[in-house]
Amino acid sequence: MTHRQRFIKTLKCERIGGRVPHFELVFFLTMEAFGRVHPAHRNYGQWNQMSREEQKLHIQDMAELYIDTAKKYDHSAIFIHPNPGDFENTIWLLETIREKSGDEYYLMMHGDPTWPIPDGENMMDFAVQMLEEPEKLNEISQKRLEEALDLAAALDKRGHLLDGFALCSDYCFNANPFFTAEQFETLIVPYLREAISEYRRMGYYSIKHTDGNIMPILKPLAECRPDGIHSLDPQGGVDLREVRRIVGDKIALIGNVNCGLLQTGSDAECDQDVMRSLQEGMADGKGYIFSTSNCAYTGLPLTRYERMWRLWRKYGIYGEEGEG
Repeated sequence: MTHRQRFIKTLKCERIGGRVPHFELVFFLTMEAFGRVHPAHRNYGQWNQMSREEQKLHIQDMAELYIDTAKKYDHSAIFIHPNPGDFENTIWLLETIREKSGDEYYLMMHGDPTWPIPDGENMMDFAVQMLEEPEKLNEISQKRLEEALDLAAALDKRGHLLDGFALCSDYCFNANPFFTAEQFETLIVPYLREAISEYRRMGYYSIKHTDGNIMPILKPLAECRPDGIHSLDPQGGVDLREVRRIVGDKIALIGNVNCGLLQTGSDAECDQDVMRSLQEGMADGKGYIFSTSNCAYTGLPLTRYERMWRLWRKYGIYGEEGEG
């Protein structure tokens, strides 16, 4: 099977045997690994002044860097950052990746219309509005949902180049969710559920990402029926075994390697956490995708990421029947 096929079967919680799929939502360490700036960090403010040939070379370079990263680290999936982010250049980037790699990799991009934790400048105003004007927030949510679904439909008409969406609105701090249970049910759940349902109707898969302590909102989040949940953050007290117990066996679990330990822990602590994550994730013999509990972010030592990766290569292998 291709990486893409194995990734999709795992999202369906089907047994695959062999090595557990692996990817990173974002691999920002491209300068250290390849001597090249990650596509999300490039400034194309003069894009429209470039000749078509120069634009093509940039698109090809970005596509090749995504593919080179997946090849070097055995990633089954590629999360793209369209840059520039307009529709036609997004299509151009996706087409170029497909032309260069075929259907080897699962391709996804951001597609979450729901409210994330607001930034520091807007947090107070947003908190007040949640209490005083929730209906206005829901009006905006409905528009955001319609825009997201319109984009998905437009992408589909251009050849279904994308396999799915990563829904990357963060809802939680390490201690607790930003939203109360009632606010989550009112402001988030209806729009998350419909986005996932409509994406599925169009043939797309959905991976819901949020860091932090998701446990108080895990059940309603799971009831929205994403195909996978990422990042299962141990720094937020998230336990893989407990998550599996709550969500059942129809949702793939993705992540759980402690990023904090990867950055600041000892080698022994890192190794122990990687092995814990593998053992707990593989316990059911299916439905687990190995990754960090966030991403390979800027500042994370490449040597630590590669140490984690080597342990996965050696120990992240199911038996013939998919047993851990």
